[in-house]
Amino acid sequence: MRVDPRRSRERMVREQVEAGGVRDEAVLTAMLDVPRHLFVEEALAAKAYTDSPLPIGEGQTISKPYIVARMTEMLQVKPDMKVLEIGTGSGYQSAVLACMGADVYSVERIRSLHIRARELLFELRMFNVWFKLDDGTMGWPEEAPFDRVIVTAGGPQIPQPLIDQLADNGRMVIPVGTDRGTQRLVLVEKIEGEVTFTDELGVRFVDLVGEHGW
Repeated sequence: MRVDPRRSRERMVREQVEAGGVRDEAVLTAMLDVPRHLFVEEALAAKAYTDSPLPIGEGQTISKPYIVARMTEMLQVKPDMKVLEIGTGSGYQSAVLACMGADVYSVERIRSLHIRARELLFELRMFNVWFKLDDGTMGWPEEAPFDRVIVTAGGPQIPQPLIDQLADNGRMVIPVGTDRGTQRLVLVEKIEGEVTFTDELGVRFVDLVGEHGW
């Protein structure tokens, strides 16, 4: 029996995202609109809307829907904001942010993922996403500052270049861990030059690899 992607997304949002406490209407609408099944291999498409991360190749994963939604809600993204994403991966998080009207600057260190995500978002006519193949822990200094920063890989500390590239009144969401088995999702806020850190919840992400990562 053929699965209806729209109905699957509606169930995903209702049973995973809203049930988990996400209330931001812009986030919920974007999660409803982005065809998540296109961001995984065809053999895994039937599992795209389940409550679990999925492999996307090169030892990387697409995060489960609730985590994508929770991190996005924490960012408090508004239309026309400039958002730096570290770890393009499948491109799904980029697409959610783009659907919310943000200008997304996404950095990925793995060439095959970078190319695949860029081609898919182009096919989906999401022209407000720019891609860079580089060390994500260095950010994207040529385009700084950014209103928001989201990091989809975890390391032992928050890379200083990402803090430096965060605009005043900016917010960053990043997984931080002291070892490879324990990570916490941290909200970073910069207000009038002062930076604060708020520990939000336990998570499990792939390693943030680069000069300022593992």
